[in-house]
Amino acid sequence: MNKNKASGQLKELKKYKGKLRLAAEGWNSEFKTLIATLLSARTRDEKTIAVSKELFKKYPNAHSLAKAKLGNIQKIIRPINFYKTKSKNVVNCAKALAEKYNGRVPKKFEELIKLPGVGRKTANVFLAVYGHPKIGVDTHVSQISMKLGWTKNKNPKKIENDLEKLFPKSKWRSINYILVGVGRSYRGKKQNELLNKIKKI
Repeated sequence: MNKNKASGQLKELKKYKGKLRLAAEGWNSEFKTLIATLLSARTRDEKTIAVSKELFKKYPNAHSLAKAKLGNIQKIIRPINFYKTKSKNVVNCAKALAEKYNGRVPKKFEELIKLPGVGRKTANVFLAVYGHPKIGVDTHVSQISMKLGWTKNKNPKKIENDLEKLFPKSKWRSINYILVGVGRSYRGKKQNELLNKIKKI
């Protein structure tokens, strides 16, 4: 894939990303951004945002969430997928933040992925929100990148590496934002029609 062609395709895709809020966007603290991003895995963003708002009303910071009873968290986040596992992860993540970082969220990738429930995608999406050149590879990014020929890999880390080689560092932060927006706004046949149009650029 030609680098200039790929950059042109990304620029065109940006026009179709829609205005839907993503789960990692719009929070007033780094703690809320991280927890909402963690909760968003395999769950629609609008549902994640609604559930996260309820969670943060009662537990607005790492110190309060660290002291929460698991059953109370499960009741709040029950509408999202894998809520039992995620309940354990968010409480344990909050405990780690409270104990090791005084409630603050570290800004280093290597430290983030050591937190319970925080994998590559969550860490990269979080860091990208706060200005770091990172690419969060989720289902939308994987599928659209493969359909456009930006990668032939299915492994998220390999896709991340392929995209880093294909796009200039200045574009990395926007890739997840644009592709998730397109993936949410265009589905099935409509998405295929759009991507076939983009391929011709």
